[in-house]
Amino acid sequence: MSSRECHHCKQWIEDGEEHDCWTTTEAALTQELSDDLRDAWERLRETAVSFGDQRIYASHKSIMFSRKSCYFFVRPKRNFLELCVFLGRKLKATQVRRVDRASKSKVYHIIHISHRDEVEAPITDWLREAYELSDILTSKAAEVRAKSKHKPKSSRMSRR
Repeated sequence: MSSRECHHCKQWIEDGEEHDCWTTTEAALTQELSDDLRDAWERLRETAVSFGDQRIYASHKSIMFSRKSCYFFVRPKRNFLELCVFLGRKLKATQVRRVDRASKSKVYHIIHISHRDEVEAPITDWLREAYELSDILTSKAAEVRAKSKHKPKSSRMSRR
């Protein structure tokens, strides 16, 4: 029987075998982490859960933390956890590897975590800020949509 290699996940798949590498689980993404990274992951997850109601799910190679929209996600790597946090401002800190605009109102920050002890202030403060900002931005977007639905039609006539 012949087989092929999936160009996404590099897994070998037999012909006729079902394969969906886009759907994954937290366990699958974290199963090969070293002890230090696993401890850091568990602390990150515990910290996020303590903030309140949210949805945590795996998507492709990331674990997403979301309220109405994603406020941060983690990509487990071999030597570190790549943390991407969405805030309403740019951070200038030694922990932040990269900063770029994600949208008009959000800026993403890439942070590498390699040990449990790194999951403390200021990183936990940034995660909480992102969690709270997510709710604020969602309510502002709802207000804007509501206002735009009730706008009166312009009575101005176009000139020809």
